[in-house]
Amino acid sequence: MYRIISGQWKAKRISAPKNFDVRPTTDFAKEALFSIIENRYRFDFASISVLDLFAGIGSITLEFASRECKDVTSVEMNTKHAGFINSTATDLDMGAQINVMRADVFEYLKKNRNRKTFEIVVADPPFETEEKKYQELISLVLNNNYLKENGVFILEHQSRTKLEHPNLIDTRKYGNVSFSFFKPNEVAEVI
Repeated sequence: MYRIISGQWKAKRISAPKNFDVRPTTDFAKEALFSIIENRYRFDFASISVLDLFAGIGSITLEFASRECKDVTSVEMNTKHAGFINSTATDLDMGAQINVMRADVFEYLKKNRNRKTFEIVVADPPFETEEKKYQELISLVLNNNYLKENGVFILEHQSRTKLEHPNLIDTRKYGNVSFSFFKPNEVAEVI
């Protein structure tokens, strides 16, 4: 179970079926994350695009939609989880805002290079993800035009996992969960 922190559906509790093997971002960590997004990046949620990778049962996706984000793409490989996001979005009248893609995140990122850019890309891969897979994920997002010039890539991971990358601008720790923030690659100026 998780709750939507803010927006149209503030305090709405979402319960997934008991047989789902999920680890939604805790309310505490999610509240901190959205506070950082609102205060540091000052995006107008109604006019941005968000890509939610490893969307699980939609905790982050629904939070953006509740805050009036009109364009959220959720990528989730598990059929039941993707269906749950779709049905919950429909139940909450968010169906038009949320596009659920049932796909392996790494394959999705390889197949959709240079098609669409986003202000925010969020990824919450399984906690047992290996360091080299984190680096592959970072590389796929940053090197394939997924982020707009003013965008940010936010990667959720275990706090004991220490990530290094030239585009890493900050890591915030909330218990055993950390969020690492990455800036887009510099765009080479054409003279």
